[in-house]
Amino acid sequence: MNNNDIFKKLRVALMLRDDEIIEILKLVDFKVSKSEISAFFRKEDHPNYMDCGDQILRNFLNGLVIHLRGTKEYPKLPGEVLSRSKKEVKTAAPVKAKFKPKRIKPTSPDISYVKYKNKKKP
Repeated sequence: MNNNDIFKKLRVALMLRDDEIIEILKLVDFKVSKSEISAFFRKEDHPNYMDCGDQILRNFLNGLVIHLRGTKEYPKLPGEVLSRSKKEVKTAAPVKAKFKPKRIKPTSPDISYVKYKNKKKP
């Protein structure tokens, strides 16, 4: 298992988007572009695939600690941070499209049962 696999599994387990990963890396003063991050999550045979180095994974893990626990001066509870991000994911669900209501054709109640004459001959 290489660094890319670990990074992918952490991203899925913590339900992180690319912009959230960039914010976590900014907490430790490590600047990475969104295209570089997406290159780490590509398949190995893709032409834009890039190996995730030890430095990037180390800085992400250090930033993740600060993101979840906070600093010594401003501590946080990790459970609250995770539950807050899960609520944001639920509220950010796609909005259903508003469709026009179905038109119901008016039918007259005077319609009676009609027997058809074109039956199959035996």
